[in-house]
Amino acid sequence: MFLDHLTLHLEAGHGGPGATSFRREKFAEKGGPDGGDGGLGGSIAIRADQGLNTLNPFRNQRTFCAGRGGPGAGGLCSGSDGESLVLDVPLGTVLRDAASGEFLAELLEPGQTVCVARGGRGGQGNNHFKSSTNRTPRHSQPGEEGEVRDVDLELKLIADVGLLGFPNAGKSTLVSRVSAARPKIANYPFTTLEPQLGVVAVDELVSFVIADIPGLIEGAAGGAGLGIQFLRHVERTRMLLHLVDLADPMVEPEQAVKVIQDELKAFSPVLAAKPCWLVGTKLDALQDPDRRIRFEALCRARGQEPILISGVTGEGIRPLVFAVADALAELRKA
Repeated sequence: MFLDHLTLHLEAGHGGPGATSFRREKFAEKGGPDGGDGGLGGSIAIRADQGLNTLNPFRNQRTFCAGRGGPGAGGLCSGSDGESLVLDVPLGTVLRDAASGEFLAELLEPGQTVCVARGGRGGQGNNHFKSSTNRTPRHSQPGEEGEVRDVDLELKLIADVGLLGFPNAGKSTLVSRVSAARPKIANYPFTTLEPQLGVVAVDELVSFVIADIPGLIEGAAGGAGLGIQFLRHVERTRMLLHLVDLADPMVEPEQAVKVIQDELKAFSPVLAAKPCWLVGTKLDALQDPDRRIRFEALCRARGQEPILISGVTGEGIRPLVFAVADALAELRKA
């Protein structure tokens, strides 16, 4: 199962206590204090790993504790530092404090690391407290407590193009035709149960990432269906492709477009404002020519040239890939 939202309980290590000690050697009757400092407590950091695409590694463990700092010792010996932890998460993970909702970080670059729970400082030994009026200090500091916090992790996949549409509109078929991804494909709704990513190679130098999410249905913004919980994964895309099944006699093209656009606006005005192309699918199975004519008119009314493809025969797919690559190049310049 695809895991993209969870809360981790993180406990940084406490600092080690400082030592209360006095130098005792032959011929050094007044050796003075020599208590060492306690070690630093271990911290907990979260790092972006390009090799991950889900939060599933945290499915069975949600609590992490860093090491405690060691106590100081005589002879001005400092305690050892506690072991720190680095937790790897996928690119695109957003970190928030679970208690306050405070935004902590958004990990978008490989290797980007954020410390989310700092270890406590080690206590000072009694050597630090000697003075002209107190030559034999008999106290030292305890170590500071490490930070304890709950951190929300929310994954938003990073892709250039997001696919939208009703269930069984041909999204997974398109992904399988243009990339090496092999999502489940079947002739019934909701075969896609989790987001799928595919890398589309336009030529030897140019490529882009395409994201397929489960199909949307009317009322999705209110919780109906599966796709609404995954719409966050197309929030970062530069553009959207709205696939419309031209061969489905039960849903008119105008209705299919209106329902999906209404759900996007209800979910996020920012997402609804992204460049969105209409793509007519299943051209090979189209029985009613009037549906094609109405779809083409709908596209032109939106200021877009009609795009029609067939996942079975491959008709129109390569021109679509080249057109998307050109559009992405322009968007990157902008």
